[in-house]
Amino acid sequence: MQQTFRPKQLTTDDIRNGCVSLYGPDNTQTEVCVASEELRQGLDFVEKYEKALTIFGSARTPETDHYYKLAETIAQRSVTELDYAIVTGGGPGIMEAGNRGASNAGGHSLGMTIQLPHEQFTNEYVNEMIPFYFFYTRKTAMRYGSSVYLFFPGGYGTLDELMETLTLIQTGKISRVPIVLVGISFWQKLHDFICQDLVTGSMISEMDSSLYTITDDENEIMEIIRNAPIRDKE
Repeated sequence: MQQTFRPKQLTTDDIRNGCVSLYGPDNTQTEVCVASEELRQGLDFVEKYEKALTIFGSARTPETDHYYKLAETIAQRSVTELDYAIVTGGGPGIMEAGNRGASNAGGHSLGMTIQLPHEQFTNEYVNEMIPFYFFYTRKTAMRYGSSVYLFFPGGYGTLDELMETLTLIQTGKISRVPIVLVGISFWQKLHDFICQDLVTGSMISEMDSSLYTITDDENEIMEIIRNAPIRDKE
């Protein structure tokens, strides 16, 4: 007879240990990998928000930076004008800016945090938080159900998140969602590489280079967010 095990909210110790114990109706115990359980909890975490906007970017961007201020403003406007929940990785830098704008606007400011050797503290503007151990489950949850993805300048992590998202859309694994690369001077070099090397070299199709928009214009970004269709959870 198949056992139905009770879900268990992950604790910090569970994440450190790598496995979590679940108990069946007769107290039968089993252990499951944190990856599957934290993915389930991550999807449940964002499922309840009808409209969500995910902001990616560097954890090292200072609050004096132009892009920090722009991320904060866009998050704030997305809450006040469009009633979006704001999703970030919950850390410092651009993530903090997004959460700050959402929190100051009285909106849902969601943080999906992860254990890292540095840059790992949760910023003070997160009002709803869930921790992750694995990058791939965190990335899946951060994308899940969001109607728009905003990518601000960032390092390896931001580039990883962008390239995985583009690959999933290119291969039809997720539906097409507006992707905005905020920062012409930063992203134009990547776009040139994509067009001059990947497209010209037949590594990708020309259509693949149109899966994103590069801009610095706050109002253009807001118009993209405003016109984005509400995405089915997938």
